[in-house]
Amino acid sequence: MLIDFSTFQQRADAVHQRISELCRAARRDAKEVRLLPVTKNHPVAAAEYAARYGFSAVGENRVQEAVEKRALIIAPLRWDLIGHLQSNKAKLAATHFDCIQSVDSEKLLNALDRAAGELGKKLAILLQINAGNDPAKFGVEPADAPRLLEVALTMSHLKVDGLMTVAPQSEDPEIARRTFANLRTIRDELTTRLGAPLPELSMGMSGDLEAAIAEGSTLVRIGTALYGPRI
Repeated sequence: MLIDFSTFQQRADAVHQRISELCRAARRDAKEVRLLPVTKNHPVAAAEYAARYGFSAVGENRVQEAVEKRALIIAPLRWDLIGHLQSNKAKLAATHFDCIQSVDSEKLLNALDRAAGELGKKLAILLQINAGNDPAKFGVEPADAPRLLEVALTMSHLKVDGLMTVAPQSEDPEIARRTFANLRTIRDELTTRLGAPLPELSMGMSGDLEAAIAEGSTLVRIGTALYGPRI
């Protein structure tokens, strides 16, 4: 059962306050960090709460779940796909999402570019990097990131806004911190090498928020801290 809106409002205020505190500790401007509510596995009301609170976007893991929810939402939300995407669902994703954060192969790049072209749109994407070298996580390997970016930059219907990663599951917070530091380093090297600015670093969730802010995240994907455990 979903929490009520008042509880959501209190939790969102608390997460924003936490982000501000962590940014102060890291000597960063809190305006540099955007909070993305993750509504996956929650009812459509979770997205409605986000819009009512004032969030401009929500994150979903599954294409079909987002399609069904978006059809029921009147509020002008931006929808980000943060879960793994198979190339055979590229057209559906390009149709219903405003940003694909989980692009991790040339095959998927080609499929999304073709789909966006057919739709007459410029689709925002992030390249997902397996910065924690975790075999259980999706994402291109760090050594292959330059090639993937090179290909992405040739796509006329895609706009590469930055990079995304998911830290390995671990009780040791230093593992998340090393993962996020690695993604920042990869971004800096790619920018120097290819001249692409890549301003967005999507990294950090409810359990590793502190490490993400400390290492330069510009977008934190928060579900549990806002909505509670997933259904």
